[in-house]
Order: sequence, then structure tokens, then C-alpha cells
Amino acid sequence: MAAPKKGRRSPGAHGKPGRSLILILLVLGGLTGGMFLSGHTTPRLGIDLAGGTSITLEAKNQPGKADAINPTNMKTAVGIIERRVNGLGVSEAEVQTQGDRHIIANIPRGTNEKQAREQVGTTAKLAFRPVLTYAPSTPQPKPSPPESGGKKDGKGDKAEEGDKGEQGRAVTDDLRAAPADDDKPSPKPDQTKPPTTPPQQQQPPGVTPELAKKLAKAQCNTKEQRAKTSEQAAATEPDKPIIACDAKQKLKYVLGPVGVDGKNVTDAKAQFDQKRGQWIVTMSFDDKGSKNFGDTTGELSKKQQPQNQFAIALDGEVVSAPSVDQRLTANAEISGSFTQESAEELGNILSYGALPLTFEESDVTTVTAALGSDQLKAGLIAGAIGLALVIIYLVAYYRGLSFIAILSLLVSAVLTYTLMSLLGPAIGFALNLPAVCGAIVAIGITADSFIVYFERIRDEIREGRTLRPAVERGWPRARRTILVSDFVSFLAAAVLFIVTVGKVQGFAFTLGLTTLLDVVVVFFFTKPLMTVLARGKFFSSGHPWSGLDPTRLGAKPPLRRGRRSYAVSTDPKEA
Repeated sequence: MAAPKKGRRSPGAHGKPGRSLILILLVLGGLTGGMFLSGHTTPRLGIDLAGGTSITLEAKNQPGKADAINPTNMKTAVGIIERRVNGLGVSEAEVQTQGDRHIIANIPRGTNEKQAREQVGTTAKLAFRPVLTYAPSTPQPKPSPPESGGKKDGKGDKAEEGDKGEQGRAVTDDLRAAPADDDKPSPKPDQTKPPTTPPQQQQPPGVTPELAKKLAKAQCNTKEQRAKTSEQAAATEPDKPIIACDAKQKLKYVLGPVGVDGKNVTDAKAQFDQKRGQWIVTMSFDDKGSKNFGDTTGELSKKQQPQNQFAIALDGEVVSAPSVDQRLTANAEISGSFTQESAEELGNILSYGALPLTFEESDVTTVTAALGSDQLKAGLIAGAIGLALVIIYLVAYYRGLSFIAILSLLVSAVLTYTLMSLLGPAIGFALNLPAVCGAIVAIGITADSFIVYFERIRDEIREGRTLRPAVERGWPRARRTILVSDFVSFLAAAVLFIVTVGKVQGFAFTLGLTTLLDVVVVFFFTKPLMTVLARGKFFSSGHPWSGLDPTRLGAKPPLRRGRRSYAVSTDPKEA
């Protein structure tokens, strides 16, 4: 093979290493600056490190639906529960199946954790039912004589009158069609429309004497009483009326057959209406839901209150009962006395309330933050010990080359830390204990890449070449080895991430991320830095402490120009 022409770069030459070094330094600066500007300067911690609550739900067979517990329904339930909990603002909730009929929901400690736990526990079906009548859930005080009502100036009478009004009538929201953006705002509905006649004095249409007796006997004062009433309602067939409680309004209802199934809701969310200056909840339905919703609201709009109300029942308990004054179809909005929190809660229930299965809470475990901090501390100590051993080995064996390796490890650590901090709010990444293990394992993978490159350079020096040609000639073979090794590690991490669930995915994700960063650091930092330092006297002269001393490496005599053709004939070829 002919000798290369004068001035031709050897294979793998890095013509302008300064550009690569500047580029990776700019990336480091950008990621670090973005981390501080975003306010997320530490990675989010998972439940095993930050503490929280682990809830185990068990799927129950329903009468006549023995085959309902299947992988498809379980997967659907996991997705709904996960969206419901995360929709409340709980950071890094983790929901996964365990076995054939169990779902585990891990809720890390944080804002709205209590509310999220209640949402996980409320895992029943959502339905829209017309209101037939209602009654206060607590006994009403006897009405004042007509001649004294409202005539006295005493504060006590006014307070009594206000209490009676709160207990004796429903504070309803208003259900109306969602207006277009250019529509004029509708007037704010009356929030306190009392029934024309007390339901206990006159039975409205559809309320049989048997239902009236059940309504009178129904108890909704305590949580236990409401749970019992809701359990009976949830067990009732969809085409039959039920007795349901409303804990917030302190009312008990007689509801008609299901008008619209909650599964037919395609979207629901809370919005602030700038025109009316109030929070509303918008919702939309699929084709089947639109038809049923239109038919039902068309009938309700012709009736008087309370029979023009459309109750939203979750697990047999009323969460809202807006009134209807027009026929509605695919899109509708609920307006009324909403706060931001109550609007978001209702929107979340409408979006994620309908589950294909019935579950019951079988186990609840609380993980304290103290235990998590101990685990994190132990993991960090293990990582520090591993890093220290790697550095000691590099210094003892590679001497001056260890300076390049340590700087590369430092760059890799900064990249890993900043990306973990930014990926928390970006994609919901949470650092759990297996993820910490993945980061520790990555130290060895990264160090292995440096060792491969250093050994290739030392092999070239043993063949009698000077440092600068050795750096460039050793790079192609080292590059191939590094890429193959990192590809195998990344492939293993990807497969592990796909086929596993839960915390093991944290290990796989971290391992895959650090493997990609290893390629970036070696190509854009380690190799360019080695090229720059090879031009300096300390390394190029083969100083005994450089790690590249030809005498210590047993190098052959320097190659002469006349023997150049032999050296070129053994030049490695690219794969």
C-alpha cells in the first residue's frame, strides 16, 4: 500500500478539537443555567426516597360479569387511575398492575396527597342520572310561625332563617351548551333555586311510594352511612332508580335510570371564563354519549326544578347536580359557584371517573421520608466508594492520563445531574433507589470507555510511534469498541425498560441515559482533550508520570521514514 501524501491526516484525526470542547462547555452552561432558571435544582425523588403512600387495589367480580377481570380492562383501569391521580397535581404517582387482579398505586409525599388517595379509593363507575326529587340529609328545624317570620329584628331569627334556607333547598349549578368564542356571555344562573313544593310533602312524577319510603329512611349524615347508601346505589342496575347522597350539599336524592354512561365522556376540564369572571367545567361526549345526552337534557329542560337537574353520580354518590334549561348535545359546560379547586376536582372526576372494573382497597402502606433519606444516603455512600476506587485505580495505573479521565467523569456527572433535574418537571422522571443504582453502574461503563481509548494509545506507542500519531491512530479502533460496548448496554437498558414496570424502569432509564451521555462525553470531550494535551510537552515527551512513558511501556525503537510503508500497511480500516 502506498504511503500517504504529506499533510494528509491519518484515519480518525480530529482536525479542530477546540470546537468540540467549546460546544460541550456551552451545552454544560446551558443545562446548568436552565436548571437554575427553572427553579428545579434537585432531581425529583420517588416514593422510596421521598416517602409517601402505597395503595393496593383488588379487582372484584361483578354479578354476571365473571370474565370482566382481564388484562385489557386491568390496563385500562391503570391508565385511568394514573391520569386521575396525576391530574390532581400529585408529582410522580406510579400506578402498575401486580398479578392478575391487583393494582398498586404509589403516591409520593407532596401537595394534594390526601386528595389523591381519596381519588384512588374512589374507583367506581361514573353515570349521569336525572333527579326525581331530593330531601335534606339532616332533620329540618320546625318552621317559624308565619306572623313572626322575617318581622323581628333580632340576629338570632336571621341566622335561623339562613340555616333553614341552606338545609331546605339545593344549591345547584347550571348546565348549558358551551358557547363559541365570539358568543356573548350568558347571565349568571341563580344558584339557589328551591323546589316549588317540598319533596317530602308531594311525590313528584316517577317517585313511587316505595322510593319515597327509601328516601325517608336513607341516612347520609356520616361517612359510614353515606358509604352504605352509595354501596347499595352502585349495586343497582343502570335502568333502575337509586337513592344517592350528596355530602357537600347535605342532601339525599332519588335519581332516575342512567341517562349517559361516564365512559361516553371524551374530555372534561376546568376553565376560567373571563367574560363571566367565574370558574366553569367544560365537557364533551362521543357519538353515543351525545345522542343520549341530547335526548335526556331535552326532556329535563321541559321540567321544573328539581326534575330539571342532571346528577353526576360517582360510585353511587352525587358529586354535582346542575340544572338544565335547554337541550344539549356533544359539548356542554357546568357553571355556578365553583372555586378553582372544586372546578378542577369535578373536571378530573368527569375525565377519569369511569373504570371498567370495581376495586376495593386491600392494603395501604405508608413510607416515611426518614426511611427514604436513609436509603438515599446509603446509595450515595456506595456511589462515592465506587467512584473513589475507580479514581484510585486510574491514578495508580494511568498516572497523568487519570487527569483526563477524572475531568471526563466530572463532565459526565454534571450532565447526568442537570438532565435528571430538568427531566423531572419535563417528563415526570423521578429518582428512586434503582435509578441511583443505575447511575452508580454507569460510573464503571464510563470509566471503561476511557480505559479502552488509553490502551489503544499505549499500544500504538509500544509499536514505536510518537504520541500525536498514536492518539489519532488509536482512536478508530477505540471508537468502534466503545460504540459496540455502549450499544449493547443501551439495548439491554431499552429492553429492560420496555418489558418491566415500576421501579425497575427507573434503573433501566438511568442506565440508558448515562450510556448515551458516555458516547457524548467520549466523542466531544475526552478525545478532543486528549488531542490538545498531546501537543503539550508533559505528555508528548513521555514524562514518567504522564502514563505514556515509552520506556515503561516497552516501546520499540521509533519508526523511521524509510519504514513508513510497513506501518501504513497495518493501518486499521473502518468497520
